[in-house]
Amino acid sequence: MPARRPLRQLILLLLWLALSGLSGWGAYLLAQRLGIADLRATGMHRLELYGASLQREIGKYAFLPDVLALEGSVQKLLAEPGDEPLVARVNAYLEQLNDRAGTLAAYVVDTRGHVVATSNWRRSDSYLGEDLSFRPYYRTAMATGSARFFGIGTTRGEPGYYLASTLSDDSHTLGVAVVKVSLDQLEQSWSTVEAPVLVGDENGVVILGTVSDWKFTTQRPLDEATRAAFDHTRQYNRRALEPLGLQVLRELGQGARLVRIARHGEESASVYPVSGRFLAQSRQLPGTPWTLTVLSHLEQVDQLAQSRALAAAVGAAFVLLLAMMVNERRRHLRDQLAAREALQAAHDELERKVEQRTADLSAANEALQAEVAERIHAEATLRAAQDELVQAGKLAVIGQLSTGVAHELNQPLTALRTLAGNSQRFLERGDIQTTRVNLERMAQLADRMGRITGQLRNFARKSSGASQAVPLARALDNALAVLESRVAETGARILREDGEPAAVAWCDGNRIEQVLINLINNSLDAMRGQDAPSLELACAVADGRAQVTVRDHGPGLSEEAQARLFQPFFTTKEEGVGLGLGLALSAGIVRECGGTLTGHNHPGGGAVFTLSLTLAPPTASADTP
Repeated sequence: MPARRPLRQLILLLLWLALSGLSGWGAYLLAQRLGIADLRATGMHRLELYGASLQREIGKYAFLPDVLALEGSVQKLLAEPGDEPLVARVNAYLEQLNDRAGTLAAYVVDTRGHVVATSNWRRSDSYLGEDLSFRPYYRTAMATGSARFFGIGTTRGEPGYYLASTLSDDSHTLGVAVVKVSLDQLEQSWSTVEAPVLVGDENGVVILGTVSDWKFTTQRPLDEATRAAFDHTRQYNRRALEPLGLQVLRELGQGARLVRIARHGEESASVYPVSGRFLAQSRQLPGTPWTLTVLSHLEQVDQLAQSRALAAAVGAAFVLLLAMMVNERRRHLRDQLAAREALQAAHDELERKVEQRTADLSAANEALQAEVAERIHAEATLRAAQDELVQAGKLAVIGQLSTGVAHELNQPLTALRTLAGNSQRFLERGDIQTTRVNLERMAQLADRMGRITGQLRNFARKSSGASQAVPLARALDNALAVLESRVAETGARILREDGEPAAVAWCDGNRIEQVLINLINNSLDAMRGQDAPSLELACAVADGRAQVTVRDHGPGLSEEAQARLFQPFFTTKEEGVGLGLGLALSAGIVRECGGTLTGHNHPGGGAVFTLSLTLAPPTASADTP
């Protein structure tokens, strides 16, 4: 019997160790699974935030190639190459546009692929005269009308994003307008993020990243044929394109996977680990062949899982030890029932153990309270992070509004250019009076542009609005004054009717004028090619509201156009003429002023758009002109 007791104790010890180890292992797996789930949720928020910032940065420059199509001297240079004064004038225009837009370069390429004008014409390494026919963005633009491409410049070796669009006249393509944009500012804004992020192009090459050592590495192996193609197109300017060393450990689904990044030599200083095990979450960026990947390091998840596994193993060991002690106590009591003195001694020992266990439970309770306090602190930190995401969402809306402001400035800029040209001709003729009138109009347009750009600042500080009493007849006068040269060019006949009493609306007069300019401009486009175009305009008070109607005598609206009239990026114009934002932005402006904008076909032919606004209060005074 005594010989069997050590064997029994050894078996119990092994069983105790096995159960404790299994408990710790199970807790480790569960904690790691929950930690990865939390990390995936956080990574999805980061993907949305970083993707929005990247699309916003690119969207700021998307309209610039189309702006070059509005400059008559650019198309004239492509149609009549070799005119040195004209080349100098276009170079100066591109230089000014590049400086104001903050881009790396803006240049024009003819149909042979040669650069005929460029914004960097003053530099010794100017693009002027270079043959870019081998560049993919040039070939794609010539084939499809537009192109977007990331590559490294062949002259200065600067990486950038190329936006290209063809320039055409009524019969054929004249050339390609190209704008090169730097994404360094976006990378700098990503330098403070909590987890590393990278952007890979269609070839799997890392073109953007928060870790400098990762740029221009490959996420997957490249064969010799692909590298030879890169050497031909010089997309990466003969960079080595070393592998990133990313090894997929396990696929988790929905664009998430566990990966390992090996350490290569001496790592550069970074605010977060750049090697080891990561949770990689990827998403395709809309409108591009790029893939955005956020890498969340698993070090904290592993540490938390290990600590919880240790706690579970210790807890299980404690419970099993307690059960063994209780069992031992029962056996001890059974063995000592025969002797009263031994029973009393066993009772005393039991009381001592109870007190010790009570103290242990108190310590465990205090530890539990400390863990609860840590969880409360973690929840407060999460709420603060959510507030920061809301603010980031607000910044994304401001970025989208900036695109609308750029669109609204396009027409006043065109009018300023036209008035400036007319003033030069009138000065040559000695017509000072007409020149003075044009200068006054240019000053008014410049003031209006200042008021338009002030809208973005007002939105940022949550302005309460600047609605006031606006006579719609005067707003219509201002719109027609801006489009005076356009109306004269088309030969359109303006039929206007201002009803009585005069329609005075409660709105932002400057922005309503922009809506009227857009509606009139669209009507003139709809009647393009007619021998005697006619445009009907009317201001009236109807159904207790101030209304303006704009009717053209064009072909009218198709069923598809009526169904998608105010959707962004929908347009019935030719490719390259418009972005499809005019009516969508106009409807948004009218909606902010408390009004409505509708469009339908007129029974007599053509399309009619109705702008309806709230009447100004009788006590409100009209705004000063």
